[in-house]
Amino acid sequence: MVGAGMTEFKEHFDLGIKELVPMAVSEMAASVDKGLDRSDIEAAWFGELTTSDGFPAGILADSCGLLDIPVTRVENACATGNDAVRNAMYAVASGIVDVALVVGADKVRESSSRSTFWEWAALTRDVAWDYPLGLVAPANFALHAARYLHESGATREHMAMVAVKNHRHALTNPKAQLRFEITVEQVLRAPTVVEPFGLYDCTPQSDGAAAVLLVSEEVADRYTDRPVWVRGVGLGLDRVMHQHKQDMTSFPPTVKAARAAYAMAGIGPADIDVAEVHDCFSAVELISYEDLGFCDRFGAAALVESGATTFEGSRPVNLSGGLKAKGHPPGATGVSQNVELFEQLRGDAHNQLDTPTYALAHNIGGPTAVSAVTILSTEKD
Repeated sequence: MVGAGMTEFKEHFDLGIKELVPMAVSEMAASVDKGLDRSDIEAAWFGELTTSDGFPAGILADSCGLLDIPVTRVENACATGNDAVRNAMYAVASGIVDVALVVGADKVRESSSRSTFWEWAALTRDVAWDYPLGLVAPANFALHAARYLHESGATREHMAMVAVKNHRHALTNPKAQLRFEITVEQVLRAPTVVEPFGLYDCTPQSDGAAAVLLVSEEVADRYTDRPVWVRGVGLGLDRVMHQHKQDMTSFPPTVKAARAAYAMAGIGPADIDVAEVHDCFSAVELISYEDLGFCDRFGAAALVESGATTFEGSRPVNLSGGLKAKGHPPGATGVSQNVELFEQLRGDAHNQLDTPTYALAHNIGGPTAVSAVTILSTEKD
């Protein structure tokens, strides 16, 4: 990875995908140390969940002046961004492509808040059984959260700690949507969205775009002397309908995706210095700590209570603010996680750690049925 950029995540009522995508690509190009001639790009992968502006591949090619290369659209629910990175990585690793562009974008606020979840839910749910019962995203993740609290001993206060932490991390992030602090008491007193989630447990609706440039080892020095290496990728799946899931206190797709990414990278969870974890709802981050191997089963409450996942802690998570405070345009989210970690590994982040070596990006999406994990490093091997 030799370049990365993104737009602000917010309600871009005055901009569409045709404007947001070239903004992210231009910022990515500007970040390439030795410059980028766009004619060098041989192929592109575009992650977009909904086609709010029309045909996605053509819009990327047209708006960014990339009419002479193949463009592939990737859509895999909220795992779309990291799955787009995975697909481009395989193309580069195969030797077919030396320079690959990955873009993620979505414009959630193309419609009213009241209708958005219902319009999008049909793309990311089982529409035969779950969707007619009202299992849009807050409701289906709430089923997991309620069971997790029941079995694990974690409490609503632990969920609130996640939200408070991520809002604090977002304060210094100029690209974050919700740049204000909250307290545990505010989280607990907030209006209920669906039990056990209150308003501050939930990610906002966001618009935005992000882009990264992947190149082969053979040409990396044309673009930079300090590349970030893609060391591992993984994608995991699970059953779609909730009545078919065997355990509501874990996300098997994350376990599978993480296992594959760690194996490819040749490392384990203990080697990860910083992570961007999918926190579409506060309890999802808690469960994901365990699924990613950051702590033992039902150990997430103690981990977050210890402060280990804060900027000052031993296992910092979501220094960007996460989905909870940075925002969540689904197709862009995973790509933006890679942008944040690219900057972190190169020493350019807003919440900069001391010399991190390994970083992990994680998405989970759909009816908790798909997960993607990417591992980046300053070390080639």
